[in-house]
Amino acid sequence: MNVLVINAGSSSLKFQLLDTKTREVYAKGNCERIGIDGSFIGYNVKDGDKQKLEVALPDHKTAIKHVFEILAGAGFDTDKIEGIGHRVVQGGWYFPESKVVTDETLGWVREVAPLAPLHNYAEADVIEICREMFPSIGNVIVADTSFHYNIPEKAWRYALPRDVVDKLHIRKYGAHGTSHRYIWRSTKELLGDDVHKLVSCHLGSGASLSAIQDGKDMDTTMGLTPLDGLIMGTRCGTIDPATVCYLVREGGYTIDEVDTMMNKQSGLLALSGISSDSRDIEDGVNKGDPNCIMAFDMFYYRTSQLIAEMAQSMHGFDTMAFSAGIGENSATMRMGVAKELEWLGVKVDPEKNKVRSDELRVISTDDSKIKVLVVPTNEELMIALDVEELLGK
Repeated sequence: MNVLVINAGSSSLKFQLLDTKTREVYAKGNCERIGIDGSFIGYNVKDGDKQKLEVALPDHKTAIKHVFEILAGAGFDTDKIEGIGHRVVQGGWYFPESKVVTDETLGWVREVAPLAPLHNYAEADVIEICREMFPSIGNVIVADTSFHYNIPEKAWRYALPRDVVDKLHIRKYGAHGTSHRYIWRSTKELLGDDVHKLVSCHLGSGASLSAIQDGKDMDTTMGLTPLDGLIMGTRCGTIDPATVCYLVREGGYTIDEVDTMMNKQSGLLALSGISSDSRDIEDGVNKGDPNCIMAFDMFYYRTSQLIAEMAQSMHGFDTMAFSAGIGENSATMRMGVAKELEWLGVKVDPEKNKVRSDELRVISTDDSKIKVLVVPTNEELMIALDVEELLGK
């Protein structure tokens, strides 16, 4: 099935057209700076070089029109597209699994949007545009929170008053579920019956872990929002919640200022003092910058702590997999985390770890008690497979 996958943000729109049978990617790209001066579309068609189209993108509807013009120019008119899959960041309490778009399900995306306002509203608008422009093409909602929705209650419930929790739907929702689901699928295909308890490590500018036992999610590190858990590029991760109250009362910050601080001014950026990009920080480490060294040490420490926490939710683990921008590309980060876990029997082969490849691979030593893999994630394929399954029915 030829499926167009769309991932909309407040000022961006990523797209990829692929065949679920052959897994061939026909086109992919990103519409950037939507509603902002200097907007453009960067894209690739089949195996061609990356191209840049500088064009005014006042809104997402205009961006969608240009995407379909690019696809048509590559020989893919709308009659060749058999389904559209939409990545929705927050599915709330309505999406324990992916669902076909209807008036009702689209309304649900908007209803839970306060939990992810920068993404859900934009994606809902894009879904509406696609239905309006191409009414003959089916649409599917794939929520990043779905995979985590059925974790055990002891893992998702917060120790807050029940009436407050129930009224406001407060619970652990998690994120990156589509990626974690793909990581499990790929690891299982490679290792077969040798994997039962996997700690999936999606480590990028946004980062989370998931404890997956025989395909079922048991716990994850992100919480009500993607701010919880690991230290990330610009997010602080887990801290004492009373820090918010202290900053407001004693620091004189507003709630919005604290929100911005913790989401956009913290994490590796704050610790290193130079960048949120791990590559820049690694350069600083190599030059002996003490702040960069501390940033990496804290990242290793915190990530290994939470890997052990995920393992506890399964009463052990036999496999761990690194994925996403940092997990797939930084040998230094992988080795740093692995060394923190040596006491649990984790051993990574230095030579295997150095290899740069787009292929799924094992990097642990033969005598490691825990299998360690690098799994290049493919959220677009996972979304497309959901579209195929649901529209095929």
